[in-house]
Amino acid sequence: MQGVKANAYSVWCWFGGSLSTAWWATISILASVFSQTGKLQHLCMRRWSRDSLWLSRTRVEIEGLENVDRNHPQIFIANHNGLHDILSLSAYMPVQFRWVAKKSLFNVPFMGWHMSRAGYIAIDRGNPRQAAKCIIEAASIIREGNNAIAFPEGTRSRAGELGSFHSGVFALALRAGVAVVPISIEGSFRVIMPKTLKVNPGVIIRIKIDRPIDLGTYSHSDKRLLMEKVRRIMERNLAELRARRRQDEERADPVFRWIYAKRPPSNIRNPGPHKQKARDVGRWTLFLRDLGNSTSTNSTSGP
Repeated sequence: MQGVKANAYSVWCWFGGSLSTAWWATISILASVFSQTGKLQHLCMRRWSRDSLWLSRTRVEIEGLENVDRNHPQIFIANHNGLHDILSLSAYMPVQFRWVAKKSLFNVPFMGWHMSRAGYIAIDRGNPRQAAKCIIEAASIIREGNNAIAFPEGTRSRAGELGSFHSGVFALALRAGVAVVPISIEGSFRVIMPKTLKVNPGVIIRIKIDRPIDLGTYSHSDKRLLMEKVRRIMERNLAELRARRRQDEERADPVFRWIYAKRPPSNIRNPGPHKQKARDVGRWTLFLRDLGNSTSTNSTSGP
């Protein structure tokens, strides 16, 4: 029965996510006719991301928002270990930004169309000459006042480890000459089980936005130094975020408990009258009530 519940919930998430993707991407494409700044497209991406986080019952804890400059462009460099990295940053970063992504993603139906119309930055990794041209064009876009987010690993890790960095993002940062802000993300690899399509409800994704790195003292030849500094910051912050994880913290989510028949953690206390009434109305009514309550508090420490 547990497997049936888990599979049913995963089907619900993917079906709902597909509908949300098609809906918000279509709205974004239509909005691009009226918005040349990308603001409406960014709003659609934010709404799509929050829908997807709600479907997967994912909670986000984010800190360091004071390090985001709302008046000057920055390049945010984040580690990447799951789809929900994208959703979490899209939903809770307090500024509009452009994704820096590999060119092949722009060919994906709906999502790729939205990316093109929203002015996201494509990098052709398979063609070094074209990649260099893309970096020059991207630097110009950023200097014009647009924030950007990039994953230097190039692809997501499977178990949350920090992968090898590609140098292209750092070459872009040095050419643009704007501050680099390291972002460390922990936990998103647990939402969608590695090598499966199963969705694990109740996961907490923790994000730490570190202080900006001023590139005023860096030259174009210091790409390796910048890369090593960002990596050290991420490794330190990831270790700190992992230490905050509590054992079986997913049990706080009622959908997780419904699937796996787990009791809530000891620090989740129900008032006496509620507990007594639950004995009368049954487990299913309690589940629906908990689901409604947790949805109302499923927002994060983000803006």
